[in-house]
Amino acid sequence: MKAILAEILENLYKQKITPEKALQKLKDFPYEDLKFAKIDHARELRRGSPEIILGQGKTADQIVQIGKSILNKQSNLLITRLSPEVYKSLKNRLPAGKYHEAARCLTVIKKQPVPGTGQVAILTAGTSDIPVAEEAAITCHFFGNEVSKIYDVGVAGLHRLLSYYEQLRQARIIIVVAGMEGALPSVVAGLVDSPVVAVPTSTGYGASFHGVSALLAMLNSCPGGVAVVNIDNGFGAGYLASLINHLE
Repeated sequence: MKAILAEILENLYKQKITPEKALQKLKDFPYEDLKFAKIDHARELRRGSPEIILGQGKTADQIVQIGKSILNKQSNLLITRLSPEVYKSLKNRLPAGKYHEAARCLTVIKKQPVPGTGQVAILTAGTSDIPVAEEAAITCHFFGNEVSKIYDVGVAGLHRLLSYYEQLRQARIIIVVAGMEGALPSVVAGLVDSPVVAVPTSTGYGASFHGVSALLAMLNSCPGGVAVVNIDNGFGAGYLASLINHLE
């Protein structure tokens, strides 16, 4: 989107196009109205990243129309919460899309993102937390970050986590995904000087209240430097980690 806008302004400055033609090209700023959705094409100019599509709750037709609108502006495309069933019904209409089944995400990379300055480490307490962690990982990759994954190192066996201590210390930011009692982010934050993004998951039995107990535990974390996102929000964790990793 930035490249398109710069080209329009340059051509207008050099009088290669008329003001009327430039206005026609800019007609979709600040958004394109599809009736069922208003595509915020100016978001990439404001925030450095294009609009992201939440696939959950949308029909295949809606996802395809929104996706093509974004791609037509030469922006990269990320669709989250895209079930395998919906993907099968739209994959031929978005042929450039790469589907990441574990994360339930689809990506199209038309231009390489600006690389992050360091590494993002992503940890899970258990194997059941991996789908949320994979959503965070795909989000980090989408925004140009190097990612390392350390899975199934929860507090039921802390010796597993400690064997990765040096790797943790090398990360610029750490995403910790955990359900049950949600203790792992506090443990990790007490070991490193990097910021920790805590992601509670809905993994657990009855009194976990579908992730609420983990969420409250993380919000009450004793070590400083822990930021908490919503339950099962791997995308939000990956986005925040990327913002931090792109700071000078």
